Amino acid sequence: MPATYTKEDTITDAEAVKRAYKPTHPGLFEVAYAEGSFNSQLVASKDYKEGEVIVVVEGTTPGPKKYTSVQVSRDLHIELNSDLVFLNHSCDPSVSLDTDKMQLISNRDIKKGGSLTFFYPSSEWEMDQPFPCWCGAEKCCRSIQGAKYLSTETMDRYYVASHIRELLNERGPDAAVPPPKKSA
Repeated sequence: MPATYTKEDTITDAEAVKRAYKPTHPGLFEVAYAEGSFNSQLVASKDYKEGEVIVVVEGTTPGPKKYTSVQVSRDLHIELNSDLVFLNHSCDPSVSLDTDKMQLISNRDIKKGGSLTFFYPSSEWEMDQPFPCWCGAEKCCRSIQGAKYLSTETMDRYYVASHIRELLNERGPDAAVPPPKKSA
């Protein structure tokens, strides 16, 4: 696995990218490249049962907080350095990224070709690059900014990493920070 892994955000020739692509975890999952910005996704290369460990996450490196990093403690972010960087967000995630055990675990049965998604606030206290969510889940949060901005009741619907659970407990159950106001 490479020491660094570059994620292409905007793809103008998906076919060329697909031809050059070499999966980091062949037989487990792969990137389904799509043209445009942030349209590619990680998909299962085989069927998974609910609760199954899909992969043990290895080969990570510490790095600054940025949109490709994952928060693994109160003040440490890592780069995944693999196709796992293409795990998209969903408010109805198909997997959990357990940053304590460094495992990717299926939340439900997943069929080959199914999208692998996780709930970003489960590991992120405050997102480097917040975004509006259009996942379409029944209980969609609508705005993904990090656990800091969601109620404890909302966060209790998901697997939550221990560092996020500690921060939620310190904050108290009704102390979600209101989102920052946009400047005019």
